[in-house]
Amino acid sequence: MNPLNSPLEVGIRALALLSETFPRRLDVAQLVYLDHAMLHSGDLDQGPASLHPDLPVGPGELGMRRNLIEQGLVVLMRAGLADMTATEEGFLYGATEEAASFLDILEAPYIGQLRSRAAWLTTTYVHEETDVRDGMKQITQRWTDRFHVADRAEGDDQ
Repeated sequence: MNPLNSPLEVGIRALALLSETFPRRLDVAQLVYLDHAMLHSGDLDQGPASLHPDLPVGPGELGMRRNLIEQGLVVLMRAGLADMTATEEGFLYGATEEAASFLDILEAPYIGQLRSRAAWLTTTYVHEETDVRDGMKQITQRWTDRFHVADRAEGDDQ
C-alpha cells in the first residue's frame, strides 16, 4: 500500500487544519481547498514554500482530493480526534479536544511543516467573513493561464 495520500496521511493533514481552526468547523469543500493550499502554499501570494512539487495533473488533483479527505475524516472520527455535526449548511467537521495533544506528540518534521502552513492559512485565508475558496482562485487561475500558454506554444509548433 502506498503511504502517500493514504487515508492516514490525509487524515493527519486534515487534523492539522481542523486543530488550527478549532473550535471553528469546516465542510469537506473547505478542507479540500485548504489541504491543497497547505501542500502547494508556494502557489499563493506570499505563501511559504510548497511542501509538495507541482504536478501536471493539478486541476484533476482537486477532484481526487475530496474522496481522500472523506476517507481521512473517517479515520479521524474513528480515533476520536474529529467529529461531525449536521447543520442547515451541511456536514461540518471539527477537531476534538484531544486533537492538538495528539499532534503535539508527533515528532516528524513533516508534521511541523504541515502545522506551520495550517497556521499561516488560518491567519491568511480562514476568516468568518471570507470564503477560503476566494484564495484558491489564484491557483485555478494559474492553471488556466498555463493551459493557455501551452495551447499557444503548441499552435506555434504547427
